[in-house]
Amino acid sequence: MKINVLTLFPDMFTPLQVSMLGRGLEDKKWELNLVNFRDFTSDVHHHVDDTPYGGGAGMVLQIMPIKKALDSLTNKGKVIITAPQGKTFNEKMAQDWSKEENLTFICGHYEGFDQRIYDLADEAVSIGDYVLTGGELPTMSMIDATVRLLPGILGNAASPVEESFSHGLLEYPQYTRPADFEGKKVPEVLTSGNHQKIAEWRHKEALRATYLYRPDMLVDRKLTDEEKRMLEEIKSEKEN
Repeated sequence: MKINVLTLFPDMFTPLQVSMLGRGLEDKKWELNLVNFRDFTSDVHHHVDDTPYGGGAGMVLQIMPIKKALDSLTNKGKVIITAPQGKTFNEKMAQDWSKEENLTFICGHYEGFDQRIYDLADEAVSIGDYVLTGGELPTMSMIDATVRLLPGILGNAASPVEESFSHGLLEYPQYTRPADFEGKKVPEVLTSGNHQKIAEWRHKEALRATYLYRPDMLVDRKLTDEEKRMLEEIKSEKEN
């Protein structure tokens, strides 16, 4: 996979070049192409923004340098723009994007984009209902969530399958040594060696975590009979 990022601040993207994603870059499992669209300006001062028509505070990013930067790319693939009015990013989108050969992100800054820039994108996406100074941090979050799903990035193929949101539930609690820390013990089922019981416990605890912390995720979930039984037990345990 090749990911292009149009940004005024390419130096901000160093976090994607370390740890597991960084090793993936070194091993050529994915490619990151950072494009500073200031390089595509035509005036001597390299302006990328201007005052808004009709007046108002702040500066608005111009379409011309961004359009030229996009046109310079050989393979754009799906073009994504970070914007508060966009769809909220989620794990399903990351899974879909991880199947693409090319992705291109456009990072905003200042007061926003000239409205015509949105016509250059296939999708407008937001990471939440809050305001940041630019689109770089949201873009890094979305790239991280997407690239980590590529084969060989995490090292363990089962890891992304078992994590929160992958099956529509939060992840079950995890434990490691020591088995007893200051009186706080690891649940006995996890040291029993009974893999069926462990799987059942993990499923129930994932359901419990989702019910307690993200009940909205259960609203549209089609619960199996076993999950309904587990949920009734969880509710009963909570009441008692």
